[in-house]
Amino acid sequence: MTERPITSLKVIVDMGLCESHGQCVFTAPQVFAFDDDDVLVYEPNPDVSQYEKVVAAAAVCPVRAIRIEHTTKDGAPADGPESSR
Repeated sequence: MTERPITSLKVIVDMGLCESHGQCVFTAPQVFAFDDDDVLVYEPNPDVSQYEKVVAAAAVCPVRAIRIEHTTKDGAPADGPESSR
């Protein structure tokens, strides 16, 4: 299978599932953080250079609250993991 370059990245967190374990924050701190009230905040459209870290963050989420969508230059879904669910 030929990998196609990813041109857009979208992170979706189901806040109803999120239990603020923080594993995503440790794994991808440029994308995930806690606010002053210890509520998870995140960049929904991070730079594609964060792809590997975002995929890893989704994989370590103990409640599988993080979903990732990404597209390639031709607008098609990219090869690779799309979700940790």
